[in-house]
Amino acid sequence: MNIKHTALAAALTLTGLMSTNAFAAENKTVNVANIASQTAFKLAMESVHQCHSQGYRVSTTVVDTAGRVVAQLRADNAGTHTLESSRKKAFTAVSMKQPTANLMKTISEKPILQPLKDMDDNLLLLAGGIPLKVNNQIIGAIGVGGAPGGHLDVACAEAAIKKVL
Repeated sequence: MNIKHTALAAALTLTGLMSTNAFAAENKTVNVANIASQTAFKLAMESVHQCHSQGYRVSTTVVDTAGRVVAQLRADNAGTHTLESSRKKAFTAVSMKQPTANLMKTISEKPILQPLKDMDDNLLLLAGGIPLKVNNQIIGAIGVGGAPGGHLDVACAEAAIKKVL
């Protein structure tokens, strides 16, 4: 090996060692911003109130970034099924990082994506789930279920988000 090749090999070895040290210095954990429980409760109460003022009896669920329930509220006389539908809508919105109405539309326009709905038992591809963002970062999601149409669930959720966040 000539001196030029030896110098190149040494430089590559040194670069590799430096890269290894860079990886060793990486964080071993990540920080994730999640919705605060007080904020989650306010959102749940406000969205149920918004729907109630229009004569709709709904349930609202707010989840963190992992899809775990932080707050859940069922209006008086809301159907029992609305608890689970609101939870699944919130889970879907945070997991897929987009409003469930968008997902519903995408899947109806692209039948090849139909299997998405069967990917996880917690997914519900109906309008009413919206990711919650602060400073353009997802901190959780809200799901509303029980109004006579997903667009009405969305309207109640959006009104609550506008007021609380």
